[in-house]
Amino acid sequence: MKILVCISKTPDTTAKIAFTDNNTKFDSTGVQWIINPYDEWYSLVRAIELKESDASTVIQLVTVGSSETDPIIRKALALGGDEAIRVNTDSQDSFYIASQISEVAKQGGYDLIFTGKETIDYNGSSIGGMLAELLNLPYVSLATKFELSGNKAVVTREIDGGEEVCEVELPVVVSCQKGVAEQRIPNMRGIMSARAKPLKVVEPSGVNTLTAISSFELPPAKAGVKLVSPDNVEELIRLLKEEAKVI
Repeated sequence: MKILVCISKTPDTTAKIAFTDNNTKFDSTGVQWIINPYDEWYSLVRAIELKESDASTVIQLVTVGSSETDPIIRKALALGGDEAIRVNTDSQDSFYIASQISEVAKQGGYDLIFTGKETIDYNGSSIGGMLAELLNLPYVSLATKFELSGNKAVVTREIDGGEEVCEVELPVVVSCQKGVAEQRIPNMRGIMSARAKPLKVVEPSGVNTLTAISSFELPPAKAGVKLVSPDNVEELIRLLKEEAKVI
């Protein structure tokens, strides 16, 4: 079996967020980049678990980005990826990114393609669906459990008010979220072996972007806390009604 795991880099959750060029570009100065958690903790780890139950499984990683993404690719290889492909271009356009990944996927003959349900920086949740359409493959989103039975995948996914169980024949594209697998940490053997694993860099295909970011805006600063004496019940009720507007 061949599994393609899509990964991307995102700012660490502790990074200070700021913008430049009149709020049109993200300021990456001093930012620590990590593997997008939904890609790492769930889709990649589930692929590794599948390989542990079938040693013939091959896990290939793909990302769209500049050489700045190489360190996170090496970490993904240290976790358990066998080899990686980096499409040498930067973009925030979902269609453009999905198109680049689809060109890689078309040449790989994959049985299974995993993506995270979204990235934690842009929260687009669109790559998996676009990729499936470009490859003319079935797509199951928001997977919380993934099992294989021969050439059939059994996927439990989250829906409003509950869960549903889907059965689909391979090949298939699946977006993963919490529940599919548990986070792992690379061990020393994995870190050392990742240095020798192949990382192939390919140039992007000629695809036009469909969207562009016009500006960013930070959320409004949180207001300070107001303390009310336990004896002043009337003032507490007034604040809840007139300012918090919860009663």
